[in-house]
Amino acid sequence: MLFFKRFLVCFIFTFISFLIYWSIFSPIYHSEVILISFAIHPFNIVEEQPLIWNIIKYSSFLFYFVSHASIYFLISQKIFYKKPKKQKSPLKQIHPFSLLIGLDSQKNRITIPEKSLYQNILVTGTIGTGKTSSAMYPFTKQLMEYKSNRTKEKLGMLILDVKGNYFLQVQKYAEKCQRQNDVLVLDLSGTIKFNPLHKPQLKASVLANRLKTILLLFSPNNTESFWLEKVEQILTECIKLCRLYNNGYVTFEELHNLVMFPNYYEEKIEILRDLFLQDYFSKEDCYHLLSALNFFEKEYSMLDERTKSILKSEVTRITNLFLSDYEVKKVFCPSMNEINFFGFHDVLEKGKIVVLNLNISEYQNLAKMIAAYLKLDFQTEVLNRLANNSHLDDKRSVCFISDEYHEYVTLSDSSFFSQSREAKCINIVATQSYTSLLNTLNNSSSVKVIVQNLVNKLWFRSDDIFTIEDAQKQIGKEEKEKFSKTISENAKETNFNYLYRRFHSKNSNLSESFNSYFQTDFIYDTNFFTRNLETFSCVCFLSDGTTILPPQKIHLIPYFKK
Repeated sequence: MLFFKRFLVCFIFTFISFLIYWSIFSPIYHSEVILISFAIHPFNIVEEQPLIWNIIKYSSFLFYFVSHASIYFLISQKIFYKKPKKQKSPLKQIHPFSLLIGLDSQKNRITIPEKSLYQNILVTGTIGTGKTSSAMYPFTKQLMEYKSNRTKEKLGMLILDVKGNYFLQVQKYAEKCQRQNDVLVLDLSGTIKFNPLHKPQLKASVLANRLKTILLLFSPNNTESFWLEKVEQILTECIKLCRLYNNGYVTFEELHNLVMFPNYYEEKIEILRDLFLQDYFSKEDCYHLLSALNFFEKEYSMLDERTKSILKSEVTRITNLFLSDYEVKKVFCPSMNEINFFGFHDVLEKGKIVVLNLNISEYQNLAKMIAAYLKLDFQTEVLNRLANNSHLDDKRSVCFISDEYHEYVTLSDSSFFSQSREAKCINIVATQSYTSLLNTLNNSSSVKVIVQNLVNKLWFRSDDIFTIEDAQKQIGKEEKEKFSKTISENAKETNFNYLYRRFHSKNSNLSESFNSYFQTDFIYDTNFFTRNLETFSCVCFLSDGTTILPPQKIHLIPYFKK
């Protein structure tokens, strides 16, 4: 059928071209014989008029050449049927972003795609191995540069650091990618004012549980769990009361005064009584008021003074951090009109970059508490994406970066890391060792759960046996060739020489043998982790989003090397 179509088109096109040729040049011929002879042999006409016949001869040659060349061109282009469209292979997925990790032994670039980034990254290594300079800084730079010129697609980020100098690098990277206006540095300068307790959309019990979680960071063991449970209950009821008499605004100062000063509590109860008599509260407000009054009047007031003093001391472990210093109080306990940072909604919706700049060696518990609270607040906002059933494909990706992560790790991180992938959150954390996490959590099972939810791992040189053994088990074993050497001697007669005090052998034979065998052993032995890993090099365990890549040693590129 296709051949017939081509033949028919060629025939019609040739016939039309001949008719056109005939209509143009036939008037020139004077006889039918000349016309027929010209049609059959266009170049054998007697040249009675050389100029005219040369024009006819060469024009006819050109016309036939163009017409037939056009036919062959049309046939060669196959315009008579549509070319089938090439179908894209479903196995080949184009990832819009990939993170450069480092270079392998052949100087090939090792990268992981965006799908793998949502499976999180863990960086471990002892001090001086280059975790921050060759991993955390370069990763942060690449994430900040990703779609930095697109308002709706640039990444929102939370960056925590205990050293107090991370924000300097963030500001440099922000200038290079023109994101200076996106960077919010949370420090004690007073530029950014933030009230961690001003969360009207959260229930009082949720806020109290956050404060309890932070208190666990300062508890060396679990013997204080009973007291922490009671503190959580006290804080819950205090937050309810504060919201009722203070137009929904809660501060650490208000909580401190309600717990520590009985007269202050009684004054606020009088205010609440007047508002109740004026029918000011809704049914929900009345329920919360009754709940708080029942607790304080029927339970808390019945406790002995020793128990009350212990509970008050637990509450003030938090509140005193914010009230004992003027600058701290000014930044974290502002009035409602002074607040200019309300939380991480802007980070998710506008692509802001929040950096905590509090040196833990200077501010100690305050830095740990603020960092842990910011982390929990960020995690809540991210997981709300899933709760709201929003179209995540249209949402921007967000990122959580923490250097010296063991200072801020909490038990809730394990559940967050397991769910944050669906919410398009990238988590990159660095710590010295698994033992550092264990020292904070005091629970080996919790450490293992957190580590397993951080799929991509970079192991720098380490002296921690816990970390090394876990890395060896995860990387696996392989068959290795082993060698053994034996030497034996055989003598028929042996005498002891008392003069030289040694044995003398006759007709002795000395033999030596070498044996090789295969034995299953770890791919990387302990010496490799403790001695063979140079600075800025690590063993990587990476995923491409669907499969695990073969573990290998790679060299990372420090931020000060281009």
